[in-house]
Amino acid sequence: MQSLPGYFSSARLYASSDCNTLAEAVPAAVASGTTLLVGVWTEDGAHYAAEKEALTQAIKQYGTEWIIAVSVGSEDLYRGDTDAATLARQIEEVRSILHGLQADHIEVGHVDTWTAWVDLKNEAAILACDFVGHDGYPYFEGSSIEQGFNVYMQALQRTRDVVNRLKPGTWVWVTETGWPASGDSFGLAIPSISNAETYWSSVACEAFQNAHTFWYTLQDYSSSPSFGVQTAASPRKLKLFIARDERTAMLSAFTARPIVELKQRDRSKIESILAYGDRLLVGLHTGGLRVYRVNEPIDESQAQNGSFGEDQRPSSSSKPNAVDLMREEEKFSRHKIEQLAIVKEANLLLSLSNGVVSIHDLHTYQLQETLVKAKGATAFAVTSNIVKDPSTDVPSIVSRLAVAVKRRVILWSWHDSELNQNTSEFTLVTGVKTLTWATGIKLVAGLTSSYVLVDVETSAVTDIVGPGSIGGAPGQDGGRFGGVGVSTISYMGLGGIAPKPLATLLGQGQMLLAKDINTLFIDTEGRPLGRRQIPWAVAPEAIGYSYPYLLALQATKGTLEVRNPETLTLLQTIPLPNASQLYVSQPNISLAHAGKGFFVLSERCIWRMAALDYDSQINALVDRASLDEAISLLGMLEDALLKDKEGRLREIKMLKAQTLFDSRRYRESLDLFTEVSAPPERVIRLFPPIIAGRTSSRFRVADSAKRNESAHGAEADSEAIENANSDEKPSTSEQAFRDEGSNHQLTDETQTATDDAASANGTKKLATDESPILDGKDLKVATAELRPFLVSARTRLQRYLNPDGTLKDDQTRSNTAAPNVQKAKELLLAYVPESAEERRQQLVETARLVDTTLFRAYMFASPSLAGPLFRLDNFCDPDVVKDKLIETGRYNDLVDFYYGKGLHRQALELLERFGKEKQGEGTASQLAGPQRTVAYLQNLVPEMIDLIFRFVEWPLDEDPDLGMEVFLADSERAEALPRQKVLDFLEKKDRNLAVRYLKHIIQELNDTTPSFHQKLAGEYIQRLKQQDISAKSTSPEWVDDALDFLKSSQYYQPYKALQMLPADDPKLYEARAIVLSKMGQHRQALEIYVFKMKDPSKAEDYCNQVQLAETSSTTQPNQRQRSSATDLEDKTTPIYHTLLSLYLSPPPPHKPQWGPALNILAKHGARMPASSTLDLIPEVLPIKELESYFRGRIRSANTIVNESRIVSALRSSLAFSEEAKLRLGHGIPGGNGGRNRHVLITEDRVCGVCYKRFGGSAIKVLPNPQQFRGALWML
Repeated sequence: MQSLPGYFSSARLYASSDCNTLAEAVPAAVASGTTLLVGVWTEDGAHYAAEKEALTQAIKQYGTEWIIAVSVGSEDLYRGDTDAATLARQIEEVRSILHGLQADHIEVGHVDTWTAWVDLKNEAAILACDFVGHDGYPYFEGSSIEQGFNVYMQALQRTRDVVNRLKPGTWVWVTETGWPASGDSFGLAIPSISNAETYWSSVACEAFQNAHTFWYTLQDYSSSPSFGVQTAASPRKLKLFIARDERTAMLSAFTARPIVELKQRDRSKIESILAYGDRLLVGLHTGGLRVYRVNEPIDESQAQNGSFGEDQRPSSSSKPNAVDLMREEEKFSRHKIEQLAIVKEANLLLSLSNGVVSIHDLHTYQLQETLVKAKGATAFAVTSNIVKDPSTDVPSIVSRLAVAVKRRVILWSWHDSELNQNTSEFTLVTGVKTLTWATGIKLVAGLTSSYVLVDVETSAVTDIVGPGSIGGAPGQDGGRFGGVGVSTISYMGLGGIAPKPLATLLGQGQMLLAKDINTLFIDTEGRPLGRRQIPWAVAPEAIGYSYPYLLALQATKGTLEVRNPETLTLLQTIPLPNASQLYVSQPNISLAHAGKGFFVLSERCIWRMAALDYDSQINALVDRASLDEAISLLGMLEDALLKDKEGRLREIKMLKAQTLFDSRRYRESLDLFTEVSAPPERVIRLFPPIIAGRTSSRFRVADSAKRNESAHGAEADSEAIENANSDEKPSTSEQAFRDEGSNHQLTDETQTATDDAASANGTKKLATDESPILDGKDLKVATAELRPFLVSARTRLQRYLNPDGTLKDDQTRSNTAAPNVQKAKELLLAYVPESAEERRQQLVETARLVDTTLFRAYMFASPSLAGPLFRLDNFCDPDVVKDKLIETGRYNDLVDFYYGKGLHRQALELLERFGKEKQGEGTASQLAGPQRTVAYLQNLVPEMIDLIFRFVEWPLDEDPDLGMEVFLADSERAEALPRQKVLDFLEKKDRNLAVRYLKHIIQELNDTTPSFHQKLAGEYIQRLKQQDISAKSTSPEWVDDALDFLKSSQYYQPYKALQMLPADDPKLYEARAIVLSKMGQHRQALEIYVFKMKDPSKAEDYCNQVQLAETSSTTQPNQRQRSSATDLEDKTTPIYHTLLSLYLSPPPPHKPQWGPALNILAKHGARMPASSTLDLIPEVLPIKELESYFRGRIRSANTIVNESRIVSALRSSLAFSEEAKLRLGHGIPGGNGGRNRHVLITEDRVCGVCYKRFGGSAIKVLPNPQQFRGALWML
């Protein structure tokens, strides 16, 4: 037990008679000097009697020196085994036994949980106790380890509040607390060695200094959960450290140096001091005033490392002549000088003596005035501030003096050294004990029972409500101790005076109120900040704030406590014998105390507290592994006070993250690494080689995770993901790839340069022999938390690196942003090379390390996520990826990786090997068939056309339709392929495929290249020649496509096509007619339709198409034109006339065709010239046969006449409507009659704007009267 930190000197026993507990334990305790908290079990009558008897016999035999106290029962109220009245009676019985044994000094109490103590029905038990034992376990409340300290303190404070309300002065001991190192989780509470160590470090430091504390437990053997800090097999299970008193303080921020020591023959006593500039004024109890000159400037820092040991005390051997006595005013006052202050702008010295506030000259110390209104004063406070006049905006110095006189606060003010004769006065509910300025206009008054905030400008008084004795409702005397402080309470009763209400102004607009051991943090508006209380066991005599630390003088202990105001952690305890007062210069008068020094005084000595420089303080905290305190301190300090504050803060946070990682708090660790943008290499090296490769600093791998070294000597790299098909025999292609992959060794980043850089920067590297081994569940959890960090690092790297490894252009950034960009780049590197090119290379290497590690992490925990990584631009090491994916049979992902890295030939070779296998033959069945190859080729850029031709052949052989999708897909890359090269390739492969490609680029892509059109026309003609028409069946679909193409295409040369079309081949009749039509040889084309094909309908369709084409080419857009029969006489002979002539006057040996001719006359006679048409009609044809022809002619003429009449009428109506609008204003809102509007001008009529007579002037009326702005005079 003595080897444990915390200086344990006592042990707690739960029973007295069981297993002869006292008979065995007391001799050992006496021999070792250990005291015991004796337990008396109260479970049943017989057992209770045996317990009392065992206690009696032990006292009779060994006396009482070994007893620290007696606990009657343990958690009986919590379990419900008894009630408070019964327990109170049993406590009195044990107390009576001790009285009979003349051991009245031994305290008797009870131990129970905080939930039992705050239960109102158990008040009788509290009243019976001399001490109250508090058992507090955040673990059993389901608290996370992060909230463990807060839950512990809240429970302890609730117990204290209830106990001190019922029985002021009763001590609350911590009789059980701890955190299990093993066992089952309880809510958010997780048992582990690291969590037990964390709970110790956060709770023990506070608990041991503020209450009697018993830690549970030394050993608990096979219990679950196990709270033991040791096991029977090993001497130490937990690594326990504690910062306690000055011997183990985590920081030596200040060093006490006595500068004034009264000599032994000097009967004076120091009552007060005042420091400003190089002057130190000391007020004595005789009323004398001594003025010293401090030879070292007040703001000079000459702190020394370390602090006083247990047997050391500040002595006068600091520095000779630290101060010189310049002057002594023996009759400065008739009574002791209780307080001193200055109003520097007015050169005034203020003093409080015997309830009187006096004003003296600051230089001569002569009395100028006694403030009569302030007679009976108990305290005063001075503040000086620069205030701008609201009317003139001229700044002036305003000083205010607030004096407490019983229940009144009287206020004086100086404006630019001129005293304002008008005073203000405020009356409060109870007597004023202390005054502290919160701002220039707001004053905190500490009353007998509470605190109030007074606004001196508006006279508003705000009650400050806080816990315990801080305050309650206005006028209510009481609180936690009813006005009586712990520092004045003895174990056996009450005595002394009420505690003094203390207050001090902190940084960032905060204040601390303290009364007894209760504290309250507020803002300058008096609002509580909701922070936890400072865990003081004894009420401080004085509190103060020396930037950036909170100070508390414990007069009863003779020590000065230095705390972090944010975390409230005790950083340093300085022994100052008999010290009674703390003096810190007011911020508005002097900044000498701002982290550089302040004063502590006793009746005979004044110590000046010299501060260690801040960089050394940070170093000390880091050396003692107090990283949270170092981070907190750095956050409070200004940048100018430190060397590279940002860099130090980042480095310490990384050290903390590394510590969290070693404690298996992986999420917190990686979140912190991400927050500070830690160099990825520094984080990755924390992982074993299975994740970090050769970057890892931890080459120790658990035996169960090791693999046998491969036959090729490759480095062992444990694999946690087993192949699901490992029992199957791999295919030939797969085995070949495995063999090929095994020839590549893992190649990762070397660490030599980074290790040297880390050493040069003072970064603490992990010792591999002490760092925990990552394997099993821990490795999986840590890897899962690593992945978000790596993703974040990838995002940061992509801001500066292009996918090809070149730096992105920074020229677009502003000049002010460039340094920040450079700094951000450097944050990604474990060390920063000198040249820009080396930095670029280092960034590329970092990106390579990050992506490769992310790949390993995915393969270890979530292999399915490796694929999406490859579809993004990445810097993964190809050899590492290939080996791992081949080993695990993830060939699909390997293809994606090859594509992302631009290794297309390797990917296509892989796809060809596995694609030619039949489905189900090998383990890479997902790659079987040409589908993946086609999809891969479709994504290649046109510049890689030769590679496409090389690997598209086998898909075209196996599935031509699928293979042609490489060239016919509806995608930009397929459209951008070089078409002539593709056509040449397909012609060599298969002419049918070439025709498909030509149809695609002409009909779907609208390619107008003449050579392509000519080529397709020739292919169609060749097919038509080869067509078999012997079978009387419907023509193939392609025939219609061929004829449509010959009709629609405008880009092939008809004469070349005509040369390929023999005149006597029936299969080519229609094609020849189409080509002749393209050449404008309409009569020859019609002869083919009429005489060779003998198809009048096609001949008529041909004429319709020609007529439509001619009409559309001669008619202007949006122009309707109708011609009469006579209009056509002078124009070119229409195509219908040509067809009619072929029907009626055919060349020999053909005969006239009356039926088709009459059909043409009936349908299209109106489109042909009448005279020439009638000339073609033979005389032998009956007139009756021409009836339809003449009807059509007449109907057409009538239509033209009627249409002309309708158009004329519509135009007349439109003209009438427009004229009505113009002349009369019809249909126009506010038309006012249009042009017919008239105005009568008389001799008396004047202008509405200038009020002149119109007379004989000319007047112009504007069309819109709303736009008329005055008369227009035309002289």
